[in-house]
Amino acid sequence: MEMLTQKQKFIVIIVIILVIGVVAYYYINSTKEVYTGFEEENIVELEETKDTENKEETEDKIIVHITGAVKNNGIVEVKEKARINDVVEAAGGLTEDADLDNVNLAYIVEDGQKIYIPSKNDKESTKSQDEENEKNNSNESTTSAKNTETKSAAQKNAEAKNIINEIITNLPEGMVIEGVQVLNGPININKATASELKVLPGIGESTANKIIEYRNKNGKFKTIEDLKNVSGIGDAKFNAIKDLICV
Repeated sequence: MEMLTQKQKFIVIIVIILVIGVVAYYYINSTKEVYTGFEEENIVELEETKDTENKEETEDKIIVHITGAVKNNGIVEVKEKARINDVVEAAGGLTEDADLDNVNLAYIVEDGQKIYIPSKNDKESTKSQDEENEKNNSNESTTSAKNTETKSAAQKNAEAKNIINEIITNLPEGMVIEGVQVLNGPININKATASELKVLPGIGESTANKIIEYRNKNGKFKTIEDLKNVSGIGDAKFNAIKDLICV
């Protein structure tokens, strides 16, 4: 093989340099496109993350007070339009004795609202009070039967109730009675026992017990109008007793 001339060597070197330059050019451009694409993708992700954080920061929060059968009683902060279940979770969850039979966990709460989660002990307390009331009523009936031979206990109780209702109707404003004793003031529905509530016109033993049960589950009545939330007390019955009660 003949040796390359000086001119041929120069041409070969030039060709090699051009090939290397072309390869380097395409390599640099392809690397730049990959890097640019990666950088743009990161920018998009960062902007989306920032938008999400800003959205979370701008969401309205509300303050709710929760008590009862939850692990942490007190004030909690939740998102607007949160439900009772969200408030319970914010309070650490339910205790083992929580009673959800009458609790709507899907109910949407409002700012400043107070929520009470009842426990199974509440039912036992109400049951014990009902048993005590029944026992007292039984003793009263027995005494009436001994004192009146010609009348049954039921008849005497009915007559006594009619007399009491008539007296209440004719009492001056602000005066109520308990049994046969006149009290200087209305009956406090947040403190009254079933026996005391039964002296009110139209309030029997069943309704009196419902008032106490509602009070145990929902806390004290804030206004006397809240009494209408109790099953069995409509506008007519409320209007008959509204001047004889207070909170």
